[in-house]
Amino acid sequence: MARLFGTDGVRGVAGQDLTAALALDLSVAAARVLTERRAGRRPVAVVGRDPRASGEFLEAAVVAGLASSGVDVVRAGVLPTPAVAHLTGELGADFGVMLSASHNPARDNGIKFFAEGGQKLADALEDEIEGMLGVPSNPAVGEDVGRVSDATDGAERYVEHVVGSLKNRLDGLKVVVDCAHGASSTVAPEALRRAGAEVVTIGDAPDGHNINQGHGSTHLDALQEAVRLHGADAGIANDGDADRCLAVDSEGRVVDGDQILAILATELKEAGELAEDTLVVTVMSNLGLKLAMKREGITVAETAVGDRYVLEEMKRGGFALGGEQSGHVILLDHATTGDGVLTGLSLMAAVARRGQGLAELAKVMTRLPQVLVNVPDVDRTRVNDSERLWEAVREAEAELGETGRVLLRPSGTEPKVRVMVEAPEEGQARATAEKLAEVVRTELS
Repeated sequence: MARLFGTDGVRGVAGQDLTAALALDLSVAAARVLTERRAGRRPVAVVGRDPRASGEFLEAAVVAGLASSGVDVVRAGVLPTPAVAHLTGELGADFGVMLSASHNPARDNGIKFFAEGGQKLADALEDEIEGMLGVPSNPAVGEDVGRVSDATDGAERYVEHVVGSLKNRLDGLKVVVDCAHGASSTVAPEALRRAGAEVVTIGDAPDGHNINQGHGSTHLDALQEAVRLHGADAGIANDGDADRCLAVDSEGRVVDGDQILAILATELKEAGELAEDTLVVTVMSNLGLKLAMKREGITVAETAVGDRYVLEEMKRGGFALGGEQSGHVILLDHATTGDGVLTGLSLMAAVARRGQGLAELAKVMTRLPQVLVNVPDVDRTRVNDSERLWEAVREAEAELGETGRVLLRPSGTEPKVRVMVEAPEEGQARATAEKLAEVVRTELS
């Protein structure tokens, strides 16, 4: 059977894949795995959600499962994923639960668990929770039943935290923020205003069904138009649960996650706060980022694709900054997970401190053309065994030299291999990618 937990919790179509019964069972299983009865008190869990309509019934199921298992529940309401992680740590809870499908459409939802301190769960703990599904348990009875309360100050605690992380204010900056009709609709504009920026807000009217719809980090057109319309210095886009941040400069040009990481890495290095002078990224980060970091004297550590792997490497090496091209940025001195609100604030603080536009700061790196070709209907399990394929890869790498690279990524779930090529010119990248894709088709079909 396929593993229930994916790279970011349990996710699926709400009411179809992710039912109330499954949400309840998962919460009961999590209570058994993640709690430790301590003298004098019951275990405590923080539960938050994004504004999807399905979050209402899923929250009710999760709360019921936890309370019936003897866990006191603190409902945080609608808050970003990183805010729930922060509250889990700040309130000293045993674990946290976030109901969100991030950048997915409104019909989807998901359940993500945080361990004590707001840390993401290790695979082994997720497997243990999954293994507890359907195992009979004894529900709490009488005085042992968990109690349910509301954290009415959750948003305020989070805003104070992210604004308090800044070393300088944003006075004089005009910023457009696109909240994706999601969980940051209240806290992101408030945090920017409190930090001193003049704020224009779009995508800030969630109705339960419009999350990520034409707005947010996966739909930047609205933000680009608003920045130009209002003559703003920059624009910031979150996704539905605000664990991502992308940006646009004053002309509406996109500043992606790699560029944001490059800016923040150089800022932290200059301040002496980039631990081991190291930035952690995934294998999909643009080669231009790696070349820029080499020039700046910053070491780049690479991981597999997925912010959880970035975080694992950061914790292993004691590193302060890491992230993905998609806009998952982890500032580990201030957050335990990707935090789009904190990232946007930190990026604008760099703009304000340097007195330069975002476009100028983004010049710290030059994005090389990156072409991705998917090759379907092939045997992905034979990638490592094909000598002819790897001979073709080595030939391509030799032709590209130090200013290009090749990456083959077998799909984890489909009969597909992804061929990614970077080169100084897009035509060269595309021609190389198509040539290698043909070798994949020939060798692996």
